[in-house]
Amino acid sequence: MHDTPHVIGISGSLRDDSGTRIAVQRALDAAVGDGATIEHIDLREWDLPLFDPDAGEADSGDGPELAARVREADALVLGTPVYHGTIASPLKTALDYCSIDDVEGATVGILAVAGGGFPTPTLQHLRASVLELKGWPLPQAVAIPESWAAFEDGHIADEDIAARVEKLGSNVVAYTGVADRREETEQSELATGD
Repeated sequence: MHDTPHVIGISGSLRDDSGTRIAVQRALDAAVGDGATIEHIDLREWDLPLFDPDAGEADSGDGPELAARVREADALVLGTPVYHGTIASPLKTALDYCSIDDVEGATVGILAVAGGGFPTPTLQHLRASVLELKGWPLPQAVAIPESWAAFEDGHIADEDIAARVEKLGSNVVAYTGVADRREETEQSELATGD
Protein backbone atom coordinates (compact mmCIF):
# COMPACT_ATOMS: atom_id res chain seq x y z
CA MET A 1 0.00 0.00 0.00
CA HIS A 2 1.21 3.50 -0.83
CA ASP A 3 1.71 6.10 1.91
CA THR A 4 -0.89 8.20 0.08
CA PRO A 5 -3.76 6.00 -1.15
CA HIS A 6 -3.83 5.71 -4.93
CA VAL A 7 -7.33 5.28 -6.36
CA ILE A 8 -8.06 4.26 -9.94
CA GLY A 9 -11.49 4.85 -11.45
CA ILE A 10 -12.60 2.87 -14.48
CA SER A 11 -15.57 4.06 -16.52
CA GLY A 12 -17.26 1.24 -18.42
CA SER A 13 -18.98 3.46 -20.97
CA LEU A 14 -17.82 4.33 -24.47
CA ARG A 15 -20.47 7.02 -24.94
CA ASP A 16 -19.06 10.53 -25.42
CA ASP A 17 -21.70 12.11 -23.18
CA SER A 18 -21.43 9.50 -20.44
CA GLY A 19 -23.15 9.83 -17.08
CA THR A 20 -21.03 6.93 -15.85
CA ARG A 21 -17.83 8.84 -16.60
CA ILE A 22 -19.21 11.94 -14.86
CA ALA A 23 -20.12 9.92 -11.75
CA VAL A 24 -16.77 8.10 -11.57
CA GLN A 25 -14.93 11.42 -11.86
CA ARG A 26 -17.09 12.94 -9.10
CA ALA A 27 -16.17 10.02 -6.82
CA LEU A 28 -12.49 10.44 -7.70
CA ASP A 29 -12.67 14.18 -6.97
CA ALA A 30 -14.01 13.33 -3.50
CA ALA A 31 -11.13 10.87 -3.04
CA VAL A 32 -8.65 13.67 -3.84
CA GLY A 33 -10.39 15.80 -1.22
CA ASP A 34 -9.65 13.04 1.29
CA GLY A 35 -5.96 12.93 0.41
CA ALA A 36 -5.75 10.31 -2.35
CA THR A 37 -3.96 10.42 -5.66
CA ILE A 38 -6.15 9.35 -8.58
CA GLU A 39 -6.19 8.15 -12.14
CA HIS A 40 -9.32 7.96 -14.27
CA ILE A 41 -9.12 5.21 -16.88
CA ASP A 42 -11.43 6.14 -19.73
CA LEU A 43 -11.89 2.93 -21.73
CA ARG A 44 -12.52 4.92 -24.92
CA GLU A 45 -8.78 5.60 -24.94
CA TRP A 46 -7.65 1.99 -24.48
CA ASP A 47 -7.20 -0.78 -27.04
CA LEU A 48 -8.84 -3.74 -25.30
CA PRO A 49 -9.70 -6.59 -27.67
CA LEU A 50 -12.07 -9.21 -26.32
CA PHE A 51 -10.08 -11.19 -23.79
CA ASP A 52 -8.60 -14.40 -25.20
CA PRO A 53 -6.61 -16.43 -22.67
CA ASP A 54 -4.70 -18.06 -25.53
CA ALA A 55 -3.61 -14.73 -27.05
CA GLY A 56 -0.07 -13.60 -26.50
CA GLU A 57 0.83 -10.20 -25.09
CA ALA A 58 1.27 -8.81 -28.62
CA ASP A 59 -2.38 -9.66 -29.38
CA SER A 60 -3.74 -8.28 -26.10
CA GLY A 61 -3.65 -4.58 -26.94
CA ASP A 62 -3.45 -2.44 -23.81
CA GLY A 63 -4.74 -5.26 -21.57
CA PRO A 64 -1.41 -5.99 -19.83
CA GLU A 65 -0.84 -2.26 -19.16
CA LEU A 66 -4.34 -1.89 -17.72
CA ALA A 67 -3.77 -4.88 -15.42
CA ALA A 68 -0.44 -3.42 -14.27
CA ARG A 69 -2.05 -0.09 -13.38
CA VAL A 70 -4.85 -1.81 -11.48
CA ARG A 71 -2.24 -3.87 -9.59
CA GLU A 72 -0.54 -0.63 -8.47
CA ALA A 73 -3.78 0.85 -7.12
CA ASP A 74 -4.75 0.72 -3.46
CA ALA A 75 -8.42 1.14 -4.28
CA LEU A 76 -10.74 1.24 -7.27
CA VAL A 77 -13.96 2.95 -8.29
CA LEU A 78 -15.73 0.89 -10.96
CA GLY A 79 -18.62 2.46 -12.85
CA THR A 80 -20.82 0.80 -15.43
CA PRO A 81 -23.82 1.77 -17.47
CA VAL A 82 -26.57 -0.84 -17.42
CA TYR A 83 -26.89 -2.76 -20.67
CA HIS A 84 -29.62 -5.41 -20.72
CA GLY A 85 -29.60 -5.65 -16.94
CA THR A 86 -25.89 -6.29 -16.49
CA ILE A 87 -22.35 -4.88 -16.70
CA ALA A 88 -21.40 -3.12 -19.93
CA SER A 89 -19.01 -5.15 -22.07
CA PRO A 90 -16.14 -2.58 -22.03
CA LEU A 91 -15.87 -2.83 -18.24
CA LYS A 92 -16.29 -6.61 -18.29
CA THR A 93 -13.49 -6.87 -20.85
CA ALA A 94 -11.26 -4.63 -18.72
CA LEU A 95 -11.89 -6.83 -15.69
CA ASP A 96 -11.22 -9.95 -17.78
CA TYR A 97 -7.65 -8.70 -18.29
CA CYS A 98 -7.17 -8.45 -14.52
CA SER A 99 -6.16 -11.44 -12.43
CA ILE A 100 -6.63 -12.09 -8.73
CA ASP A 101 -3.04 -10.87 -8.25
CA ASP A 102 -4.04 -7.50 -9.71
CA VAL A 103 -7.14 -6.89 -7.58
CA GLU A 104 -6.75 -8.96 -4.39
CA GLY A 105 -7.13 -6.89 -1.26
CA ALA A 106 -8.06 -3.67 -3.08
CA THR A 107 -10.98 -1.70 -1.68
CA VAL A 108 -13.55 -1.23 -4.45
CA GLY A 109 -16.41 1.23 -4.75
CA ILE A 110 -19.01 0.33 -7.35
CA LEU A 111 -21.68 2.33 -9.12
CA ALA A 112 -24.17 1.65 -11.90
CA VAL A 113 -26.01 4.11 -14.12
CA ALA A 114 -29.33 3.02 -15.63
CA GLY A 115 -31.55 4.67 -18.18
CA GLY A 116 -34.52 3.00 -16.51
CA GLY A 117 -35.26 1.73 -13.01
CA PHE A 118 -33.06 0.80 -10.09
CA PRO A 119 -30.04 -1.25 -11.33
CA THR A 120 -29.90 -3.83 -8.52
CA PRO A 121 -28.96 -6.84 -10.72
CA THR A 122 -26.11 -4.92 -12.35
CA LEU A 123 -24.69 -3.91 -8.97
CA GLN A 124 -24.91 -7.55 -7.85
CA HIS A 125 -23.09 -8.73 -11.00
CA LEU A 126 -20.33 -6.16 -10.54
CA ARG A 127 -19.99 -7.01 -6.85
CA ALA A 128 -19.71 -10.73 -7.74
CA SER A 129 -16.93 -9.98 -10.25
CA VAL A 130 -14.99 -7.99 -7.65
CA LEU A 131 -15.37 -10.77 -5.08
CA GLU A 132 -14.17 -13.38 -7.58
CA LEU A 133 -11.03 -11.26 -8.03
CA LYS A 134 -10.61 -11.18 -4.21
CA GLY A 135 -11.27 -7.45 -4.04
CA TRP A 136 -13.16 -5.85 -1.16
CA PRO A 137 -16.32 -4.16 -2.47
CA LEU A 138 -17.71 -1.54 -0.13
CA PRO A 139 -21.08 -2.59 1.30
CA GLN A 140 -22.85 0.53 0.02
CA ALA A 141 -22.80 0.89 -3.75
CA VAL A 142 -24.32 3.79 -5.71
CA ALA A 143 -27.23 3.22 -8.05
CA ILE A 144 -28.22 5.98 -10.44
CA PRO A 145 -31.58 5.15 -12.06
CA GLU A 146 -33.30 7.25 -14.72
CA SER A 147 -30.03 8.74 -15.90
CA TRP A 148 -31.87 11.02 -18.32
CA ALA A 149 -32.97 13.05 -15.26
CA ALA A 150 -29.89 12.56 -13.06
CA PHE A 151 -27.36 14.40 -15.27
CA GLU A 152 -27.43 17.87 -16.77
CA ASP A 153 -24.79 19.85 -18.67
CA GLY A 154 -21.95 17.48 -17.77
CA HIS A 155 -22.65 17.19 -14.06
CA ILE A 156 -24.88 15.31 -11.62
CA ALA A 157 -28.06 17.33 -11.34
CA ASP A 158 -29.59 15.47 -8.39
CA GLU A 159 -27.98 16.67 -5.15
CA ASP A 160 -28.81 13.47 -3.26
CA ILE A 161 -27.15 11.32 -5.92
CA ALA A 162 -24.15 13.66 -6.03
CA ALA A 163 -23.76 13.34 -2.26
CA ARG A 164 -23.90 9.53 -2.46
CA VAL A 165 -21.30 9.48 -5.23
CA GLU A 166 -19.00 11.74 -3.20
CA LYS A 167 -19.48 9.53 -0.14
CA LEU A 168 -18.45 6.53 -2.23
CA GLY A 169 -15.21 8.29 -3.18
CA SER A 170 -14.56 9.25 0.45
CA ASN A 171 -15.31 5.73 1.70
CA VAL A 172 -12.93 4.19 -0.84
CA VAL A 173 -10.14 6.26 0.75
CA ALA A 174 -11.29 5.69 4.34
CA TYR A 175 -11.38 1.92 3.87
CA THR A 176 -8.26 1.58 1.75
CA GLY A 177 -6.24 -1.28 3.19
CA VAL A 178 -9.19 -2.80 5.06
CA ALA A 179 -8.15 -6.27 3.84
CA ASP A 180 -4.70 -5.83 5.40
CA ARG A 181 -6.20 -4.58 8.67
CA ARG A 182 -8.50 -7.61 8.82
CA GLU A 183 -5.56 -9.98 8.32
CA GLU A 184 -3.59 -8.17 11.05
CA THR A 185 -6.55 -8.47 13.44
CA GLU A 186 -6.97 -12.19 12.69
CA GLN A 187 -3.24 -12.82 13.21
CA SER A 188 -3.31 -10.86 16.47
CA GLU A 189 -6.31 -12.87 17.69
CA LEU A 190 -4.55 -16.12 16.84
CA ALA A 191 -1.42 -15.01 18.69
CA THR A 192 -3.35 -14.02 21.82
CA GLY A 193 -5.79 -16.93 21.72
CA ASP A 194 -8.89 -14.69 21.47
